[in-house]
Amino acid sequence: MTTLRTRRVATGRLTQQITEARTEGEPVVFLHGNVSSSAFWHTTLTTLPTPYRALAVDLRGFGGTDPLPVDATRGLRDYADDLADLLAALDIDRAHLVGWSMGGGIALQFLRDHPAAVRSLTLVNPVSPYGFGGTHGADGTLNSEDGAGSGGGTANADFVRLLAEGDRGEDSPLSPRSVLAACYVKPPLRPEHEDAYVDSMLTTRLGDDHYPGDSTPSTAWPGIAPGTRGVLNCLAPVHFRVDDLHLIDPKPPVLWIRGEDDVIVSDTSMFDLAHLGALGAVPGWDGTPAQPMLAQTRHVLDRYAEAGGTVREVAVADAGHAVHLERPEEFGKALLEVLSA
Repeated sequence: MTTLRTRRVATGRLTQQITEARTEGEPVVFLHGNVSSSAFWHTTLTTLPTPYRALAVDLRGFGGTDPLPVDATRGLRDYADDLADLLAALDIDRAHLVGWSMGGGIALQFLRDHPAAVRSLTLVNPVSPYGFGGTHGADGTLNSEDGAGSGGGTANADFVRLLAEGDRGEDSPLSPRSVLAACYVKPPLRPEHEDAYVDSMLTTRLGDDHYPGDSTPSTAWPGIAPGTRGVLNCLAPVHFRVDDLHLIDPKPPVLWIRGEDDVIVSDTSMFDLAHLGALGAVPGWDGTPAQPMLAQTRHVLDRYAEAGGTVREVAVADAGHAVHLERPEEFGKALLEVLSA
């Protein structure tokens, strides 16, 4: 069985913790999502065959990486720049990138900024190239100029409180374990190593500079707009928008793999205030449409393909947000195909 090694790597920006299966071979770098850490990739690391050097990094403010503040006005560039410095410190000139959820957005940003450094890009249930919340239409049109309906103020206060308390139980539907079981994977699946994943979620640094970030009032429904600091604000559409991938050169192959029953990244996301408003769960809904997250990703990737890039979309039935945990064989097969393309 493959033995994983965890170590901290100092860069010019911060010290980052990585977990790796081996130190030789063609690099494959795994990026985790929000409220998690590289622990969500550990099983995948052990299954990647020996021609590849598999490693997963803890993003700033998660796991064992330094909790530097997040400047949300740069979108996801703090994380993408951290990754660039990490690869330089590891003497990696080109790598395959695999990004899950928010990690998919970071991978998109890195590809936009450093296309020649990417051998292939695998997006696993990625955040929309137009951010999370506050937009409508396949082209990511803002619902309001200030990005109302996105950012730090959209987080559930009870979930944040239970994270802060280090809650490892499931008495509340908003505890980390309950959210993992109900939203990260499709019920009734309970993932192997669940305790490790809950511990991973609890490494999330909290506050205005981290998760969820600050917020500002808005005159537009639902009355909150993004701030300038922290995780959810760097995903707000006024700060993060990667809709010009068709312009980059070179264009590495892209795999988009997703669970068909994802409730986080979806055209009817249970984390999108506009969709929740339509369901009556957020008061005062004014008819603001839900964000078509899948349609937006498809729009951007279709343009990438039309401009000469290679894109493959794989929709996995009966799987949710963490398709790499729920359907590891299907995920692994698709991943190896793009790695060898």
